[in-house]
Amino acid sequence: MERPRLGEFLVAQGLLREEELARALELQRRSGERLGRILLALGYVRRKDLYRALSTLWGLPFVLLTEERPDPRLLRRWPLEEALRHRALPLRLRKDGTLLVAVSERPGEALEAALEKRFSAKAFLFLVTTDWDIDWTLRTYYKGPILDRAVYALYYRNPEESAYTVFTPGQYLLLALGVLGTLLGLYFHPRETLILLNFLVNAFFFVSVFFKFAVSLAGAWVERHAPVTEKEVRALKDEDLPTYTILVPVYREANVVGLLMRNLARMDYPKEKLEILVLIEEDDPETLEAAKAARPSDNVQFVIVPHGQPKTKPKACNVGLLFARGEYLVIYDAEDQPEPDQLKKAVVAFRKGPEHMVCVQAALNYFNWNENFLTRMFTLEYSYWFDYLLPGLDRLGLPIPLGGTSNHFKTEKLRELGGWDPFNVTEDADLGIRAAMRGYTVGVVNSTTYEEANNRVGNWIRQRSRWIKGYMQTTLVHSRNPWRLLRQVGPWKFLGFFLLIAGTPLTFLLSPWLWALFFLWLLTGTRALEPYFPPFVLYLSLFNLLLGNALAVYLNMLAVFKRRLYPLVPYALLNPVYWILHSIAAYKALSQLFTKPFYWEKTLHGLSKQEAPQPEPAP
Repeated sequence: MERPRLGEFLVAQGLLREEELARALELQRRSGERLGRILLALGYVRRKDLYRALSTLWGLPFVLLTEERPDPRLLRRWPLEEALRHRALPLRLRKDGTLLVAVSERPGEALEAALEKRFSAKAFLFLVTTDWDIDWTLRTYYKGPILDRAVYALYYRNPEESAYTVFTPGQYLLLALGVLGTLLGLYFHPRETLILLNFLVNAFFFVSVFFKFAVSLAGAWVERHAPVTEKEVRALKDEDLPTYTILVPVYREANVVGLLMRNLARMDYPKEKLEILVLIEEDDPETLEAAKAARPSDNVQFVIVPHGQPKTKPKACNVGLLFARGEYLVIYDAEDQPEPDQLKKAVVAFRKGPEHMVCVQAALNYFNWNENFLTRMFTLEYSYWFDYLLPGLDRLGLPIPLGGTSNHFKTEKLRELGGWDPFNVTEDADLGIRAAMRGYTVGVVNSTTYEEANNRVGNWIRQRSRWIKGYMQTTLVHSRNPWRLLRQVGPWKFLGFFLLIAGTPLTFLLSPWLWALFFLWLLTGTRALEPYFPPFVLYLSLFNLLLGNALAVYLNMLAVFKRRLYPLVPYALLNPVYWILHSIAAYKALSQLFTKPFYWEKTLHGLSKQEAPQPEPAP
């Protein structure tokens, strides 16, 4: 006799209403997704009831892994990779030689072949359990291998790509020779040495200003050509959309994680094709309880990140990457509010882009932009960075240092790159450079995620010093073999990498000395400094002081016009004050690079008195 279909069976068992089945079948016709996932996403059936029904239809027993615990001796013979690939776990071996295996998918030949390779059982008896039971058991019994993979996978694969080694012996030697050479020069030829240093610093600023100006002009050109149009988004059909994984790493975020759950629920994407993994550290029960209290939909799963050092966001993301099922994957922070159609825009961008495009970066901006001086300057800075500089880098084919959130990846390509470096505290920028070294490109998508701008100086210094320290780490990692980097990416990308990644912290470290010279000149006149400023150095310095600073102010001023934040325009004139804060953060970052390079400076969220404007829920 022909077995009933899943929906009919659930209705017959009183677990589903006829009208609910009709709506789910209509969604299935539109999306092409499996009926079970649709029913779970809509909240029409409980997960346990669904899998009990599937076990009956498949003619297999049902088991709960919270009651039937697997034999650890068998799990030691079943590698984590196989368990993740097949979402199957050996439970116990009967006396008659039959191996009991828990599955959440209908077992096939590939699973049986993998089991035969690992176990000498006479037969296999498959038992159905829920997909969450499988994942919970994996995280419980494979905690050691999961932590090892999340922390050391990149280092084991290629130590030269990992920030686990802060300085190589060659870099220590080069640093020592540079300091020693400078001291000897100052001792034996002080005037000539100071002139040379003055020239090198000003030449660097001159090149840096023109580089950013040229990239910004390219970004302004892109502004007139939207990469993804609304018409293209509307043309997408649900059945053509892939499964999308959202990773949400949170730590000590109990006060904002509920808001994030509501923001993600508004995403304009089929819920049955959306997998949301909230990554919560093992020693953070408060955030877990707050996330549960938000009553998230059934496509949200809480993934407990095993306790271990370093306790960093990239380590948590690597754990999430192990369990991600989506074809595409994106990261959001706890306070993020992405535009509802951002996932669809990313899908269009990937399909329009070249095959070697591994990631698209959405823009970041701030809902509390007008709260105080710091939030206004933060918004000026980020409007320029994401609306002009990154699109300019994209158009010119230069490496793009990713932002910490709203990065959309091709999941398999991300795994091929080795995921994130847990020892790099600006793991996103490092990943963008690593992608460029392997011939991949990073694009920019015209969608915005709104965040909370840092509104307290101490909190801002902690956050910014971590970012700058990460840029220093990334520079050290990718300059270990500069000639190889030059061969891999070419001279143009090589120059872009050093001017942006190495140049950013260097600019902040050197700026106070130039400002000190300027104020010394104001106090003493030209006579005291004239011997150290021959004409070619003087004219270069004047250019940087007058035109260089004016261009930097102008670019920040220009950026807010695009977003119609006109009240911020006068604040661009206060950029020199904001740069002083950058220099303080840079020197803190430099000291931590030597004393605690992997320390993750925690940024507190939920401090703003303003609330993000809530978009309309997705239809």
